Amino acid sequence: MNRLPLPKKYQSVARRLRVRRAAAGLGLFTEALIESGGFVVEYSGPVLGVADIRGMQNKYLFQTNPRRYVDGRSRWNVARYINHSCVPNCEVRILRGRIYIFSICRIAAGTELTYDYGEEYFRAFIGSHGCRCRGCLR
Repeated sequence: MNRLPLPKKYQSVARRLRVRRAAAGLGLFTEALIESGGFVVEYSGPVLGVADIRGMQNKYLFQTNPRRYVDGRSRWNVARYINHSCVPNCEVRILRGRIYIFSICRIAAGTELTYDYGEEYFRAFIGSHGCRCRGCLR
């Protein structure tokens, strides 16, 4: 796995996160307050090229550029448990080829972490089953 070290400004941030049951299966929840704009977690895994992913059926592939993907299916990658929401509380930022999750609002302890997976992923994996995010289930 070809990985750069986590930028220093995020190294000291250790979030208390827990995987547990959510409306859409398993989800990732915070056990402590996260400030608005705060770094939450990195989405990580082996880096793959276009040739590596041909024919692969993996819903945890995260594209960082036209030729590079991160395979986040390993269970040690807790960011894989962040579910989609049409009204998310987090966002994804790709910095120097790495995938970081940041809060977009203040998130209270006990809250499920979510981000918008985007239209392409939604059509491929969610659309036919219907969205199960908290906003759409109401």
